[in-house]
Amino acid sequence: MEQNQIARLIDHTLLKPDAAQNEIVKLCGEAKQYNFATVCVNPHWVTLAAKELAGTEVGITTVIGFPLGATTTFSKMAEARDAIANGATEIDMVLNIGALKSGDLETVRTDVEGVVQAANGQAVVKVILETGLLTDEEKVKACTICKQAGADFVKTSTGFGHGGATVDDIALMRKTVGPEMGVKASGGVRDKETALKIVAAGASRIGASASIAIVTGGQGEGY
Repeated sequence: MEQNQIARLIDHTLLKPDAAQNEIVKLCGEAKQYNFATVCVNPHWVTLAAKELAGTEVGITTVIGFPLGATTTFSKMAEARDAIANGATEIDMVLNIGALKSGDLETVRTDVEGVVQAANGQAVVKVILETGLLTDEEKVKACTICKQAGADFVKTSTGFGHGGATVDDIALMRKTVGPEMGVKASGGVRDKETALKIVAAGASRIGASASIAIVTGGQGEGY
C-alpha cells in the first residue's frame, strides 16, 4: 500500500488534555502535508482546526461524550450539533458503556440514534465501543445496535481506557457489521506493519497520533 493510500485511512489524532494551541496548529500542518483523512481533536479546537484546514481535503473529527460515554443523550446531541456548527465533519461518540454492561440495550440504541439524528447527515458518525472493557458477546451486541441506529462507523477505543485495537477485535467487528459500515481502529497502532495488519483484518480507518511514523515506515509513540 502506497504512502498516500495509508495516509487517507488515518485520523491524525491529538486528544491530550494539555495540548496547546501551537500543537493543534502543528497537527493541522502535518495533516495537510501528508494528506491524512482527518485531524481528530477535542471540541474546543474544532474552530481552530476548521480555520487551519480550510480549502484542503482534510476533514475534522471531534469526540463526543468523551472519554467515558456516560453523559446524557441530550448532552451528546448538543455537543454534536455545536461541533458541526463549528466545522466538524466527523463525530466520534463514546457508547454508553455502562448501559451496555447493564443489558439496557434500548438506552444504548437511543443514545446512538440521538447523535445520528443530531448530525442530520452533515457529519459522519463513528461510535467508540471501548472494546477493552467488553466481552466478545458485548462487542457483537454493540456493533449490531450501532448498525441498526444508523451510525456510519464502529470504533474500537478512546485511547484513554483499557487496551486498544487488536486484529481479532477488528475482524469480529467487521464480520458483525458487514461491508456497509466503516470500522475504525484506534489505540496502539504505532507503525506501518501493525496498520497493514489492522487494515487486512477489516479496518477502513485508523486513529493514531503516530500517524507520520505509520506512513513513513517508522516507529511512533502515543495513541
